[in-house]
Amino acid sequence: MSLLGQVSLSILKREIARSSFLSRNMSRTALVILAAGAEEMEAIISADVLRRAGVQVTIAGLDGPDKVLCSRQVVIVPDMSLQDALAKNSSYDAVILPGGLGGSELLSKSAKVGKLLKEQESSGRIVAAICAAPTALKAHGIGLSKRVTSYPTTKDVMVDGGQYTYVEDQKVVVDGNIVTSRGPGTAFDFALELSKILVGQETADKVANGMILQKN
Repeated sequence: MSLLGQVSLSILKREIARSSFLSRNMSRTALVILAAGAEEMEAIISADVLRRAGVQVTIAGLDGPDKVLCSRQVVIVPDMSLQDALAKNSSYDAVILPGGLGGSELLSKSAKVGKLLKEQESSGRIVAAICAAPTALKAHGIGLSKRVTSYPTTKDVMVDGGQYTYVEDQKVVVDGNIVTSRGPGTAFDFALELSKILVGQETADKVANGMILQKN
């Protein structure tokens, strides 16, 4: 075989392998719920990293498909409204709540979010929250008796009532199907842990290496 033919065959094999990888992992789905005042880093890093891992991620606007003004005045356009996202798929493998005080408060008050999280938890599928968003888990009675973490200033909210075991010395805490994390600086760790859960350690490591991300 000529050198050109060998190169072409190598490219073809690589593309076949890539297509096979994507077809396997794109069957895994994640829903990121975006509310006004959300922490934009946590929303985008979660969606970006999971998409790099081959997960089909939907960013859904809590109040509709329109632009969402986030905590640092960054505007994000959701893929669709939460209502449409749930009509499209009623059983996401992971539901992810970004933090941000304003966004977390809206998530805490939403009956639609509460119903979704209860269904997600009872089915054994992943419920994930970062920064201030674990307060929304508490508001809806999700993950009671589990080990959790959150942004430090929300600790008092999380420990009040004794429903959770609070963890301060871990960037990401996984207890069963509940995944929590501390804040913007732990967003990559959070997203990579979700990638590991959804598509495996090997894929998560490849994503981390591809981003030149030094893991502690």
